[in-house]
Amino acid sequence: MRIPSFKNILGALVIGFLLLPTVQAQESSLGTPEQRTAHYLETIRKSPPQQLAFFLQMPKGGDLHNHLSGSIYAESYIQWAAEKGACVNIKNFALVQAPCDTKPDQVPVQTALTNSLLYRQMIDAWSMRNWKFSGQNGHDQFFDAFGKFGVATYDQTGRMVADAASRAARGRVLYLELMLTPDNGLSSQIGQQVVWDSDLNSMLGKLKAANIDKAVEVSILNLRDVEAQKVKLLQCGTTQADPGCSVTIRYIAQVSRAAPLSTVFAQMITGFALANDPGSKIVALNLVQGEDSLLSMQNFSLHMQMLKFLRPQYPRARLSLHAGELSLGLVPPEGLSFHIRDSIQIAGAERIGHGVDIMHETEPYALLKDMVRRNVLVEVCLSSNDLILGVSGRSHPLLTYLQYGVPVALATDDEGVSRSEISREFLKAAEEQGLDYLQLKTLARNSLTYSFIDGQSLWSDGRKFSPVPQCARYVDARQTGSTCRQFLAGSEKARLQWQLEEQFKAFESQY
Repeated sequence: MRIPSFKNILGALVIGFLLLPTVQAQESSLGTPEQRTAHYLETIRKSPPQQLAFFLQMPKGGDLHNHLSGSIYAESYIQWAAEKGACVNIKNFALVQAPCDTKPDQVPVQTALTNSLLYRQMIDAWSMRNWKFSGQNGHDQFFDAFGKFGVATYDQTGRMVADAASRAARGRVLYLELMLTPDNGLSSQIGQQVVWDSDLNSMLGKLKAANIDKAVEVSILNLRDVEAQKVKLLQCGTTQADPGCSVTIRYIAQVSRAAPLSTVFAQMITGFALANDPGSKIVALNLVQGEDSLLSMQNFSLHMQMLKFLRPQYPRARLSLHAGELSLGLVPPEGLSFHIRDSIQIAGAERIGHGVDIMHETEPYALLKDMVRRNVLVEVCLSSNDLILGVSGRSHPLLTYLQYGVPVALATDDEGVSRSEISREFLKAAEEQGLDYLQLKTLARNSLTYSFIDGQSLWSDGRKFSPVPQCARYVDARQTGSTCRQFLAGSEKARLQWQLEEQFKAFESQY
């Protein structure tokens, strides 16, 4: 073996020393870690698998639009239903409670755990997997799924929350707002007992007399049990703790907009009362079910008046509304022209879920400007909008919202039914909408800035992400002085935002 001479070694060192400024100049030309991370994403634009790997590691902030029952994958529901001895109709794959011998088409769900054909048929029926071969359109396949697996959700709320939290943690999500029915239907039962009265004051009095407040008490007890079950299932506080233990969770009380008016009003009262309680983890309410359904369309304007009537009586309660989850042809053209506007301007919604039909609204540009002025965020659910409405790519209004300065955050909607998760929503935003890293980082930050968790924001300017004076010197350095520590100690929201910034620093340092 030839041993290099001292002269050759010295020459190599000199050349390396001379080249060092060039290498450093090339590295510095890419700028900050944030800029280098943005540059890296651009280099893998033509490789969706590499982009997905990138987004699986990218911090996401929060998921603000997540229906608990729709967040669970069908495989889990099958297992849970088998454990409770439920039955499944082998014609339509809908669950029914035991006994299973009342009709010839029913078999124990346990059968599916040893029958691979039945197992995959149930998954397909309970989700959007292979929906194009179902004989139904995406809209109907999606909404029909909930009625088929409903029995599997009974008395499983703690398990469902644990499952959602664990998956969120794997997706690098810090914070969840989960939509659920906290009283297990008690307010609906009370509402059904009261005859509808168009005088809202009178109707409120009737429901109070029917003890609607009982639904609030039941909700609080139920959630206490749910949280305890979640902690136990995830083994929080032990050395085997699931990462989901670190996810901060708040809840949104859902109101079934396709129900009769008295039921809707009763659910609204319960949701508002819970969200108005400073000690409650329920922070808001939202109207759920298909916006295009018969009663949803017939009663939409009255629902907005109900919300307008109740909101002043519950000043702490927050409000996010599904609005504009519609597309051309799904309803008559006039049905596309006012839902987003009325949700904001009449009901006072602080956030809008979906907002897909924005450009069909009367005077859409004026509405976009009003949303900016009111600081209304849109919860964008790309997979859901594609699967249910057939709206994706250039047909989706996400870029329009961004162009006009409307704040946006990405969300999963029903990740179990859609067979998706939060990282894939970011992938769709990059791949189909062309968003770059800085835009996606803004959306992640928005998810915490516009969350309904208590506390002052870390940002004095939520659009430029300028820190509050107490922490202005420390955010970039990720170090806290005494005034900043004191500020963070008094705000759950700011603490989450600070944690997100720390995660971004660690993530970007890789590049």
